[in-house]
Amino acid sequence: MLRPMAASIAPVESMASLSTDLFYDILRRLDGPTLASAACACAAFCSISREERLWENVCSSMWPSTNREDVKNLITSIGGFRKFYADCFPLIINKEVSEYQWNEYNEYTEEWTDAEYYGDMDELESVSPSDFVSIVDIRYKGKTICSKVLWGIPNANSFNGWFYNCPFRIDLLTYAARDDDDDGDDDGEVILSVSDGLPLIASLERERKDGKLWRELRDGLQLSWIVVNRKIKQAANLASWSALGGQRHWPTDRDFVIRFGSILPAKDILPCQVVECILSMKFRVIHTEGNGVQTTLKLTEVSMQLEDMEGSHVNGRNSLLILKEALSCRRSKNYSEVLESCHLYTKVQSELKEEKMRNESRLDRLCILSGIAAFITFWYYVL
Repeated sequence: MLRPMAASIAPVESMASLSTDLFYDILRRLDGPTLASAACACAAFCSISREERLWENVCSSMWPSTNREDVKNLITSIGGFRKFYADCFPLIINKEVSEYQWNEYNEYTEEWTDAEYYGDMDELESVSPSDFVSIVDIRYKGKTICSKVLWGIPNANSFNGWFYNCPFRIDLLTYAARDDDDDGDDDGEVILSVSDGLPLIASLERERKDGKLWRELRDGLQLSWIVVNRKIKQAANLASWSALGGQRHWPTDRDFVIRFGSILPAKDILPCQVVECILSMKFRVIHTEGNGVQTTLKLTEVSMQLEDMEGSHVNGRNSLLILKEALSCRRSKNYSEVLESCHLYTKVQSELKEEKMRNESRLDRLCILSGIAAFITFWYYVL
């Protein structure tokens, strides 16, 4: 009869008795939030978690665009990967929207001077378009489908101050290719197909009825748009990570627009105090199921623009100041708080539009009644 062998496990007397290399090997396998939590567990983990290499691995896993050598040098110059992660992993929230008053905004066109509306020129001189770097990563169902880096703001140095007075907008796919030649992973097109997880779509007519492709695209896409200011050495993620909404079949039956974004502070820059940073992605259906070809989508647009409460585009001058302020505003790791901030802005914006329509309706009725009264008075005196 065989006797069972008793397994003996040598007890660990203390954490200090374990090898530092073992600790490092454990920590390098963790994601960012878990690594940050482990750093609070004990002194050994806290000490090792300061290693830049650990945070570089975390950043490269979360944002593949940070694998580029020029981006690594940029991150090192602004404080390192640990600081970069701490700045860019939490998302921007803005609860000052609730303090917004319609009457204050409704009167700004008469009360604000041009100098007040367009900003302080001395302050603007301290902000240069070349200071900003956009680091963009797009994922679909966890797989990275696009990584681009844009140095500076395109066309910002055009003649006659065109950029500063016209609506601010960045079209990433139009300009980023100029700086991505060294990547080796950019062929100029981003394609999604059934192999990436898209559902089979027999026809666009069927898609209009059930919206299956739209739901899969909206729920599966994730966007990170990090803006870095090299001069002040600050960075922030302006995206909401998951989609906030979008439009089906706009402007054609084959186009889908997915919207991300955040609410940015504009205190002392614009009278509305807060603005919306709108990040849009547009996909076009280039193939549906049939004739041996599977459902295929092509990414045709990735853009950023800023809009005020009335939906008006913010000009380049004010956008630079707002972007600079956004890099130091409040952030949160709680995604529900981020969504609450965006939904609160949408709610207030809708209330403002309704109030404006009511005021315009009252004014129209007043004009009509005044016209009728003038007409009756005129004929009264004539007759």
